[in-house]
Amino acid sequence: MPATPDRYRPSLGRVLEDLGVTLLDVVHGQAQRPEEISAVVIHDPVDEPPLPPHAVVLGVGLQTAQEVIGLLERLGRDQALALVVRAPVPAPASVRAAADQAGVCLLGLSRGVPWAHLAALLRSLLAEGDVGPVEPDSLGGLPAGDLFAVANAVAALMDAPITIEDRRSRVLAFSGRQNEADASRVETILGRHVPDDVVAVLSERGVFRELYRSDRPVYVDTVQFGDSVPVPRVAIAVRAGDEVLGSIWAATPHRLSEARAEAFGEAAKLVALHLLRVRAGADVQRRVRADLLSTALAGGAGAGEALDRLGLSGGSLMVFGVAMTNPAVSASVSAQEQQRLADAFAMHLGALHPGSAAALISGVVYGLVPSPPGSALEPGGRIARDFLDRVGERLRPVVAIGPVAHDVTGLVRARSGTDRILRVLRESPRGRRVAHLDDVRAEALLLELRDQVAARGEEPGGALARLIDYDRAHGSDLVGTLRAWLDAFGDVNAAAGAMYVHANTFRYRLRRAGEVGEIDLADAEQRFALMLQLRLHRL
Repeated sequence: MPATPDRYRPSLGRVLEDLGVTLLDVVHGQAQRPEEISAVVIHDPVDEPPLPPHAVVLGVGLQTAQEVIGLLERLGRDQALALVVRAPVPAPASVRAAADQAGVCLLGLSRGVPWAHLAALLRSLLAEGDVGPVEPDSLGGLPAGDLFAVANAVAALMDAPITIEDRRSRVLAFSGRQNEADASRVETILGRHVPDDVVAVLSERGVFRELYRSDRPVYVDTVQFGDSVPVPRVAIAVRAGDEVLGSIWAATPHRLSEARAEAFGEAAKLVALHLLRVRAGADVQRRVRADLLSTALAGGAGAGEALDRLGLSGGSLMVFGVAMTNPAVSASVSAQEQQRLADAFAMHLGALHPGSAAALISGVVYGLVPSPPGSALEPGGRIARDFLDRVGERLRPVVAIGPVAHDVTGLVRARSGTDRILRVLRESPRGRRVAHLDDVRAEALLLELRDQVAARGEEPGGALARLIDYDRAHGSDLVGTLRAWLDAFGDVNAAAGAMYVHANTFRYRLRRAGEVGEIDLADAEQRFALMLQLRLHRL
């Protein structure tokens, strides 16, 4: 297979060329290096993540020169490529000497750029080739699916800075020369989304309606944003047949000549091909990753090879499972929303542990994360809680933290344990969102026993059957009385309160339950049998 041209390898120079001074600036060190970036890692001083060689590290929260020097010393030992620090970067001679000693390029992140957006942009540049080899084919003379290369090519063609946006006005890629635009464009690049108030004004003016109805360039007098003088825009829809994939926006004070308008239309067709390639490539990557993850979790002859291809062989693994709150909710959630949840969990894991893998398999998002030494309970809980905090409340997913697997056989058991946890979380009335197997072991066992009872078609028998028949014949609730007493561990006052009756009334009903059911309430074996039956039979 021919080698990929250096310009399109995920190198540090490529990243800086695509993101430019809008986001990143070289503070000190050599950026034009031959090594490919292996991962983007967010530095956590409390729980230091594992660092593969040639990683780009995001130094979130670093403020002093001493903090930067301390991290640079570690990054040098781990062969990192670059450290990104929020501007203004403390860079006295001691910091520069530490960067030189470590062989790490020191970069500054522009103020106002969210770290999450930078991480997402960097990973979008590195995404090609995450699973399997990079394909060197091209579309229109540019590497297939490389939207940043396409954006720069269109910018050169139009002699104007451009953005490529999706239907929701989210920025998919942008060209250089954005400093020639206005405050609105800068805010759009920094936030990776057109500002909401600008979108609202454009919608009120009918700009989007006209844009998506026409195949010709649409001229837009942009909205005043900040103190800068607004630069007019020209936009064109990007289509694949009848489907609108997004749009291209060029910031230019001049109307296009007929030749340039025609070239803009041709550029939109080229962008459509690349967007379709990105979509197809993402789908293929998801399917490959899901197949590999499914093979690994199932065990068998191919499990070891699958873990090798995922880069997860040779160490212990934490197993996570993410699903909707209950099966009824899952049935109403579209496949697209489930995939978005899977992508969000994969990105969350990738930000914390670059060597992790996640995929949607039969309605459940499974994640494999290299396990740190010692107990994985607390790290796993922190990963799960942080994800739920970030994903929001609309779908209300639950997260199962399965057992740690030390080999392929253990991985199969861990997946089984994860499924058991998810079932309890989805069916339990307690509203828990995160659990380990030890938290729900008894409930999981009861659900499995209930399945066996249902499979055999068993009906309640003995004392419980007599109480049920009596309640049906007399309109009473002796079963509920017995359940409340057992749940209250024999505390009559607490049980009477739960039933909203006087304690003396409750005592009479309890005595009557013992008589009708022929139960010796002082017998521990009978009490246990009744408690078990009440939980196994849906009454």
